[in-house]
Amino acid sequence: MHSETQSSGHAAPPPPVVFTDAAASKVGELIEEEQNPELKLRVFVSGGGCSGFQYGFTFDENIEDGDSEVVNQGVTLVIDPMSVQYLMGAEIDYKEDLQGAQFIIRNPNATTTCGCGQSFTA
Repeated sequence: MHSETQSSGHAAPPPPVVFTDAAASKVGELIEEEQNPELKLRVFVSGGGCSGFQYGFTFDENIEDGDSEVVNQGVTLVIDPMSVQYLMGAEIDYKEDLQGAQFIIRNPNATTTCGCGQSFTA
């Protein structure tokens, strides 16, 4: 038996992904450079890559029907309905280290990842 409790409407459901402060800050800088405050970061999963699926990032001005949105520091990250099922619970982060600067996706749904970090198997 499955039961659900209704909340009083005060608590929003948890976001599908974690959009870290570091990632939001970097995306905000990139949007400023583009001089288009309507831009949002779109994260998506597509077939291909060395492990079966690969991650992609692009800027998009539009939010499509069914897109999930996560906002941090005034920056919006959007994910299409097909991709969100592969990214549920993932963390979108940005790091700078000796190997360079890059966006990173830490995905708990990935059963296998490639050394490049951009490809995975679910």
